[in-house]
Amino acid sequence: MKIAIGSDKSGFPAKEAIKAYLTEAGVAFDDLGTTDLGQVHPYYQVASEVAPKVQDGTYDKAVLICGTGAGMSVVANKYKGVYAVACEGVYSAKMARAINNANVLCMGGWIVGPEMAVEMVKTFLATEWCQDLEDWRKENMKKFAVQVAAIEDHIYGK
Repeated sequence: MKIAIGSDKSGFPAKEAIKAYLTEAGVAFDDLGTTDLGQVHPYYQVASEVAPKVQDGTYDKAVLICGTGAGMSVVANKYKGVYAVACEGVYSAKMARAINNANVLCMGGWIVGPEMAVEMVKTFLATEWCQDLEDWRKENMKKFAVQVAAIEDHIYGK
C-alpha cells in the first residue's frame, strides 16, 4: 500500500506525527503538503494535488489535515472516485472505511491532537470496506457502491 499525506499549516503537527508512525510501520508514503512552515500551502492547494493522484491510482489512500478537516474533504470530493471523509475520532475513521469505503481520511489539526491523529490513521489503514458488518448491511453497501458510481457517471461522465 502506498499513501499520500498532506496538510496545511493547521495540520502540520499532526501530519508530522503521522509521518513518524508510517515510517516506523514501514508504510510507503509521500508528503505532498506543507513540508516547511516557512512555505505553507493552503488546504485547497494540497487537496487539489493529492486527490487526482488517489483518483488515478498513484496512491491507494490518502490522509489530509487542515484546521477542521472540512476544507480538505470538500475539495478532495470534487474528484470522481475520491471518497474523502472528515473524521474526529477512531470510530468515525473506522466507519468511514467500513461503511463508506472512504479512500481519503481528512481530519482537523485544531480538533484532534497528534496522538489521536496517529490512532485514527492506524484504524483507517487497517479497516477494509464492509469489515465487521452484518450480512444485510454488506448487501446494502454493495448497492450503495453501484448507486454512487451511477451518480458519479451522471455528474462526470464515464
